Amino acid sequence: MLTKRLIACFDIINGRVTKAKQFQDNIDVAPADDLAEKMYADGIDELIFYDITASAQKRKIDIETVKRVAQRVCIPFSVGGGIKDLHDMYETLKAGAEKISVDSMAVRNPQIIKDGAKAFGSQCIVLSCQVKRTQKTASGYEVFIDGAQEPTGMDAIEWIQKGQDLGAGEICLNSIDFDGMMTGYDLELMVKAGRAVSLPLIASGGAGLPQHLKELFTHTDSLGAIISSMLYSPRADKNFSVQELKNYLADHNVNVRK
Repeated sequence: MLTKRLIACFDIINGRVTKAKQFQDNIDVAPADDLAEKMYADGIDELIFYDITASAQKRKIDIETVKRVAQRVCIPFSVGGGIKDLHDMYETLKAGAEKISVDSMAVRNPQIIKDGAKAFGSQCIVLSCQVKRTQKTASGYEVFIDGAQEPTGMDAIEWIQKGQDLGAGEICLNSIDFDGMMTGYDLELMVKAGRAVSLPLIASGGAGLPQHLKELFTHTDSLGAIISSMLYSPRADKNFSVQELKNYLADHNVNVRK
């Protein structure tokens, strides 16, 4: 049985972690490197770092913050936002990232997935998708870009299938509808994704209670779960420690890392 992963996702603005609700109204939380070190000490399995304004502002990723975070942790660390080509990927990996997350740029230029996989290996390329239920596509889910602000008309399930064909090694699905709501993951989305691709899936958006993780891992093929709101959101009624969550999952027969 494959081990399930608990992942902290940092939405970065000016070197600081923020927390949004449905990709809006970001609240400041902490310096990225300080929070990364705390999450690492608490036993988080992975980090995902998104420079969330880079694509919309048409600028490169905040490489200095990437370096500071990488110096504070020794766990898998994915980075996305403002990565436009192989040079940007190389610079980000050299700064300490283990994986590159592509999102808006991949929609605009799908070849970047293929080029990145060829240059650095599929295991380095994560296709991240901002997804919303619009009923305007065959699956009912539509891909959005630029911080979830711009609809693309693209079917989310068809897009992740294409991403798999182009060489992505992992898929992260961010539910716009469920983001920051703390009412549970979009299980329907993750079930559809699991039927469509064979790649490892990460679910993002909606976790608020330990049972939401159990539901995700029990009823879908997801191998990873982003749990940011549960860990440090100022909006949450209660923040949990990573160990509390792992203990709960282990008690409910979910295979997690110790």
